[in-house]
Parts: sequence; C-alpha cells; structure tokens
Amino acid sequence: MSRVNPADLNLTDRVVHISRVAKVVKGGRRFSFSALIVVGDGCGYVGYGLGKANEVPEAIRKGVEQAKKNLIKVPVNQNQTIPFEIEGKFGAGRLLMKPASAGTGVIAGGAARAIFEAAGINNILSKCLGSNNPHNVVKAAFAGLQRLKSPEELAARRGITE
Repeated sequence: MSRVNPADLNLTDRVVHISRVAKVVKGGRRFSFSALIVVGDGCGYVGYGLGKANEVPEAIRKGVEQAKKNLIKVPVNQNQTIPFEIEGKFGAGRLLMKPASAGTGVIAGGAARAIFEAAGINNILSKCLGSNNPHNVVKAAFAGLQRLKSPEELAARRGITE
C-alpha cells in the first residue's frame, strides 16, 4: 500500500474520544490525557491516531499528527457508499458495514460515525458487534475499510475486462 501525502489533501480532524488516565506515584495521582482522533478529506481518504500528553490540546495535536501518518484510501462509489458488505475485526471489537442506497444516511454509532463522515461515506449501515470500546471500534472499522477493493480493482484481479 502506497503512502499518502497529507500535504496534498484538505484534511479535517474530529475528536472521537478523550480519556483522562492516572499514574499513581508516591505523592498521589499524576493525571494525563489520551485523545483518539480521526482525520479525513471527505473524498475517500481517512486516518486515525492516538495522542497522549499532560494537556488535552497537546494530546489532540499529537493525535492529529499520528492520524496523518496512517491515511488510507477508501473506495467510495457514486452513491457515496462502500462497494460491498464487509466486517472489520480488532480485538474483541467487530464492526459490520453494509452499503446503503442513496438517501439512507450514516447509520452508525459514535466512533464509527466519525470515521465514515471523515471518509466521505454518506450512506452506510453499520453495527458494532462485541466490544463497543471506541478504540476497538475505530481499529475494527479501519481493518474492514482497508480490505475494501473498488469494483475496477476486483475486475482487474479476476482478469475481467469490459
């Protein structure tokens, strides 16, 4: 898979989840933050990143930088949906994604919705199966979206020409 240059894209970022984590030290608890971020251009490119820092804005900035390094291209057809049904898995999280007809909208939970909107997928049905932890849902969605192939790629792979 070729690396995508984020400088060429007009990316928007979206915070999926921010959590406050604590490290217990001799004097008490030391708090820091982790931020799960999704970036996308709304035209098929999407990425996610996890940033950790002592302050929320710094964690978000680190997450955005990480997300820009993890960009993937998602095949989106003319109905602004995915080409076929697929299930993404990561850990205990599973995400079932089905193409939807035009006008359906994004039917998805919070973490999955952020990914689909960032990627420019406007008509999709999805269901979280198993864990609904935002980290696992995002990674399961990416696992599924990475396995998607456009109809042209599948035809070329099978040796079909029209």
